[in-house]
Amino acid sequence: MKNTIAIMGCGWLGLPLAKVLIADGCEVHGSTTSEEKIELLKNEGIHPFLISLSEDEIDGNIEGFLSQVDSLVVNVPPKLRGNNKENYVKKMQLLHGAVKSSSIEKIIFISSTSVYGDIDGQVTEKTTPEPVTESGKQLVVSENIFRNDPSLRATIVRFGGLIGPDRHPVTMLSGKKNLSHGNAPVNLIHLNDCIKIITETLRRSWWGETINGVYPYHPTKQKYYTSKAIGKGLQIPDYDADSPKKGKIVSSYTLTNVKDFKFTTTL
Repeated sequence: MKNTIAIMGCGWLGLPLAKVLIADGCEVHGSTTSEEKIELLKNEGIHPFLISLSEDEIDGNIEGFLSQVDSLVVNVPPKLRGNNKENYVKKMQLLHGAVKSSSIEKIIFISSTSVYGDIDGQVTEKTTPEPVTESGKQLVVSENIFRNDPSLRATIVRFGGLIGPDRHPVTMLSGKKNLSHGNAPVNLIHLNDCIKIITETLRRSWWGETINGVYPYHPTKQKYYTSKAIGKGLQIPDYDADSPKKGKIVSSYTLTNVKDFKFTTTL
């Protein structure tokens, strides 16, 4: 019998993840908030569901989405930039309630290393989060909604800065002046390795874990983004010469203890 995986949020990460899972023989339920995307998901072999989460309700066939599913991947980032001040925690509480009404016990909750805030030095999964941004604060609370439910086997995956096809921070930094923290280390991960960490969690049953998903290469931001800008033919970003030497280096204690796990895509 095929494993059935539900992916809440088939966007930049969720859609290619679904394709890999289908190629591995899984059935995939995929959610989208865009009616125009339903046909795209269907054409990729995904069972599509039009579902929208808000602070007050879940709009769409959430029961069907979660029905006869072995594992759920929650891939719904907070939308708190600009004037958008949504209550992400309330959305996750609603989703948790829907999960409790289903037969699902295994959850992968996609989070962010932003939960560690401005901690200096090496950071591992054993480091106590000290978020400073509103999204980081709400992510910590939301992680615990699933982690602290004894009826669920929830694994939290905290990804660093995401890079991949058509997505790289240097494109936004190019040409900018007097950027701060040029001596701080980068904490990034490629889309391919994001997918690998999630699929390995499913395949190896890494349940009840917290995993930092960050590539183990941490040059300074100035060195790294200068090199990438030159490589892409972009204007080099300019960093403040007085940037202090500080910042966090995010390491994965969980993954380093898996002898045969290797990252696949360099930065």
